[in-house]
Amino acid sequence: MAYYLVRAKAKPEQLTELETLLSQKAFIRMRPFGKALTAGLCGARVAADGAAVWEEEDYCSPPLAMERDAVLDTYFDDIQVEAVKVGEGWKRIRELPRLFPSLPSASD
Repeated sequence: MAYYLVRAKAKPEQLTELETLLSQKAFIRMRPFGKALTAGLCGARVAADGAAVWEEEDYCSPPLAMERDAVLDTYFDDIQVEAVKVGEGWKRIRELPRLFPSLPSASD
């Protein structure tokens, strides 16, 4: 398994919808990535440049291919990934403000 620090430009007009879907756990049953995607997005942070950042577990080649097709491309542009060791991404971004502070986060 691989872990990535994901960096993406959120589509502002879509963030309320995404937050609502995450609060309803709408993606959690998507196989095989629903749990990892939900956990990553619920814990997402906002970088100084306004980009959304989170760590995500992924098995696709190219990385996040299924997630992008099913969910991410609807809510984000300019998606970039950086391979990291498990937990390293969260450590690097933990001091940043939360993208969705009302949602529970396993990354805290």
